Amino acid sequence: MGGKVRIIGIDPGLRNCGWGIVDSEANRLHFVACGTIKPPTDLSLAERLAALYRGIREIVELYGPAEAAVEETFVNAGARSALQLGQARGVALMTPATMGLPVGEYAANLVKKTVVGNGHAEKQQVQLMVKMLLPTADFKGADAADALAIAICHAHHRALKARLSA
Repeated sequence: MGGKVRIIGIDPGLRNCGWGIVDSEANRLHFVACGTIKPPTDLSLAERLAALYRGIREIVELYGPAEAAVEETFVNAGARSALQLGQARGVALMTPATMGLPVGEYAANLVKKTVVGNGHAEKQQVQLMVKMLLPTADFKGADAADALAIAICHAHHRALKARLSA
């Protein structure tokens, strides 16, 4: 697991799907790119999921990450919202996997604990720490910042696994 690895972090969502890409080498992280995929809300569910698929696929093709990380979503909303978010999460997991990337999954609390040191950190704390860890990061919202945090979490945990197995 040595050398440089490019990681895409994905914060799944049907309205706003954040993505962030970092290069991880040894204990250094470098910001590559980030953004938010926003499928048009006037489309059917199937069309929105297809737009999400195309968006993720395009980003993977453009930036060439070697690994992907997706947040496990915690939903405190109604059953319909949970089901739709689960479908968006399925697309976020399936797309990089079908392109040959290994995909890690991380609970939101683990992402926050890894990046901030507190599993119950507020979104603003996550954004502040992402900016400190990736000073050149230019994210325009919480979804992209969360995606970068997921990529950071994956970089940390893959390095930890490599050290433990050595």
